[in-house]
Amino acid sequence: MNDMTPISKVQTTLKDWETDQEVRWCPGCGDYAILKAVQRTLPELGADPSNTVFVSGIGCSSRFPYYIESYGFHTIHGRAPAVATGIKLANPDLDVWLVTGDGDGMSIGGNHTMHLLRRNLNCQIMLFNNEIYGLTKGQYSPTSREGTSSPSTPMGSVDHPALPCAFALGSGARFIARGFDVSKELPSVLKAAHAHKGAAFIEIFQNCIVYNKDRFDDFAAPKGAEQSQLWLKDGEPMLFGSEKSGGIKGIALDLETLMLKVVDVVDGDWQGAGVIVHNVRNKAIAHMLVEMPFGPFPMALGVLYDDPRPTYEDAVLGQDRQAREGKAADLGKLLAKGQTWTVSGTAGDPA
Repeated sequence: MNDMTPISKVQTTLKDWETDQEVRWCPGCGDYAILKAVQRTLPELGADPSNTVFVSGIGCSSRFPYYIESYGFHTIHGRAPAVATGIKLANPDLDVWLVTGDGDGMSIGGNHTMHLLRRNLNCQIMLFNNEIYGLTKGQYSPTSREGTSSPSTPMGSVDHPALPCAFALGSGARFIARGFDVSKELPSVLKAAHAHKGAAFIEIFQNCIVYNKDRFDDFAAPKGAEQSQLWLKDGEPMLFGSEKSGGIKGIALDLETLMLKVVDVVDGDWQGAGVIVHNVRNKAIAHMLVEMPFGPFPMALGVLYDDPRPTYEDAVLGQDRQAREGKAADLGKLLAKGQTWTVSGTAGDPA
């Protein structure tokens, strides 16, 4: 298939993406909801199971490839980005999804994640963030909050937590989004990530029912948490709350300093309140959104940044085509190039 030939869409249902494998996570784990969201989204994308690959590392989230009826690789700890890169370069027409966790992707795999984002490989990266090491029985992870009590931090973690979206943006990612496991908006976030040509990074907050239960209930509880969620949509004002009575305003202190502030919106007059209109291509605003402290501010969710640029595989394969242009493949000539020797004689002949 050449670069100008679009990948044809196929008709599937949720059942077509379910495997015969028993889904084995702890009862109540947020991974079940994410799995169903992905399986429901893939038919809407027109995705083809025979053209789709799920790649994972190690961790609870990394069981994912077993439960999607497509091609899949359950790789080694932190190295899923390296394997995904090889797959995409070998066959750039494949639709590659990468599944990782806050431990797998931000600790041992942090450098691999960084380089995949920096290179801008065309794939979707779903990072499940439960702020704990679940598979290895509850140790604190790179994203655990300060004070987290765990077997490895019995007196509370003193580490300042990593922010996956800030990490991704700093690594050069051109698509950053957030969602959470049981959100009805998660499929729309996945669709936006899939539509982006390049490395699309999605942080998905995921409830670990055993070792970090209800950690995200302050903004992700099934009921009553709307006031703490800021769902961002390109070209729309940054409003939050069930009645859209809160908004985010930008305040310029001087020519070099811009700050965000929560403001009340009265009678729907968001313009009068100075509420910012979201622009997914504004990287400066994206930086502030990914580091916006939850508590004083709502949790920024949805697509925070989306500004495509040429992909890694297009550049690599373009070089390959350029190198081969006007040349015929000749293995014998290649082997004889440079300094060569001809060895004559028969077996056992000292000559």
